[in-house]
This record gives sequence, C-alpha cells and structure tokens, in this order.
Amino acid sequence: MVVVVSTTWAGRKASTLLDESRLGELEARRAELREQYLRPAAERVSPGRGIHHAALICSDVERTIRFYQDVLGFPLVELVENRDYKGSSHFFFDLGNKTLLGFFPGLGLEPGVEAIGGVQHIAISMPRDQWEQAQKRLEAEGVTYAGPDLGIEESMYFKDPDGIQIELLSDPLMFFGGHQLDE
Repeated sequence: MVVVVSTTWAGRKASTLLDESRLGELEARRAELREQYLRPAAERVSPGRGIHHAALICSDVERTIRFYQDVLGFPLVELVENRDYKGSSHFFFDLGNKTLLGFFPGLGLEPGVEAIGGVQHIAISMPRDQWEQAQKRLEAEGVTYAGPDLGIEESMYFKDPDGIQIELLSDPLMFFGGHQLDE
C-alpha cells in the first residue's frame, strides 16, 4: 500500500509518497544508524566554534536588507565590496550568538530550486517574545507562513523575497524533538 502524505509547507503544497510496508524498515535503519554513530553526549566534543556565516545569494540588496532587518529584526552589521566578485557587494546580518547571515547579489543567476545538495531551510532560534514580534511583522507585511497551523507551535516556516526558506523557532539552541541534544 502506498500512503500519500500531503501538507502545506511554507505556503506550498508538498506531497511525499511512502510505501507503508517500508515505514518499519526505514525506522529500523534510523535506529541502526543511531546505534552505530550517535555518541553519548559526554563524548560529543566538536572542534568547531559554530557557524561563522552562511553566504546566500539575493536578487536585490536593498529589498533583502529591508526584509531581514525591518521585518525579521536582524540588524545589518556590514556592507562591503565582495572580495570574491569585484564590483559586487557582500553584506551581513547579526543573527545573535555571534553568528552572521551573509548575502551577495545574484550576478545574473537564475532562481534556485530545492534539490539534492541545496539548502532546504535555515532555522534561526529566537526568544519567544522576539519570535512573537517577528510573527506580527510578518503578518503586517502579508508574508504567509506555516508551523502553528500544523501543530508546530514553536516554528514559523516562510520564504524570503528570493524564495529562501527560513524557519524562525522559539526553541533554544541545541533543542530538538523535545529534548536538549547536548545533554
């Protein structure tokens, strides 16, 4: 039997075909991988300090600044020439916790599509009061989002003006699936 799971995700209809007979097999494989690779919390020491910045491509510098700073609330902290593309700009927003989200204009590129090797979404943690303020600003701007309507009360999924899917969530860092991943 094939089960079609259909939902609306960030304003678009999404369907997934699942062969019901394989669901148990898929869960068993996840359990096998967890057993083989998931180390106890005390043994999970990362050599990294965190993500310095993610660099994304936008179509319009000013529109991107207005969206990320005025609608989402992340302050613009730098706007310089892009050292990789002479004549282009590179600009950064402060996402908190010393993490930057960088952009540069599209340089004539076509819009991206969700594909293997691409980024499905970027999840940004905010305290609940800031999350609620961002929610009000998104609604005031007419930005549609999914999450609370699907029973995911802590998350809002939406697309930025260039179609980059963003998740704002009110969970703390390293919290997922009902528990702290670093404990």
